[in-house]
Amino acid sequence: MNMKTKIITLLFIGTVAFVAKAQKTKETTFDHGFAHVVYFWFKNPDSQTDRATFEASLTKFLNSSQYAKTKFIGKPPKAVREVVDDSFTYSLVLSFDSAEDQAAYQKEPSHMVFIEECEDLWKKVIVYDSEGIDQ
Repeated sequence: MNMKTKIITLLFIGTVAFVAKAQKTKETTFDHGFAHVVYFWFKNPDSQTDRATFEASLTKFLNSSQYAKTKFIGKPPKAVREVVDDSFTYSLVLSFDSAEDQAAYQKEPSHMVFIEECEDLWKKVIVYDSEGIDQ
């Protein structure tokens, strides 16, 4: 391989790595305007059917939301410390530009469909909302 080919190859690899890193950063950067954190406890947490229904409905809703920015659906890892609460079935972490956007999200038709499709699955829901502080 001659020097020109080596340089072009290195530039290509560097560009691909830069674009991949930029894309990953874009997708994982958390917006600090307004955070909405929801914990769900299922009536039947071991039901794979209930879990599949919930995940499909929630994903469909979040993919259509015009207000939710950062979107994270999680399940609890096995707690290894006493201060970790792993009693919930699912968690949802969303970010919004503002409290007003979060209020509008609550009224989105797709949010109402999600609640209708899944509210019989959970026995308890707790929500924590937070506004970001200037850093």
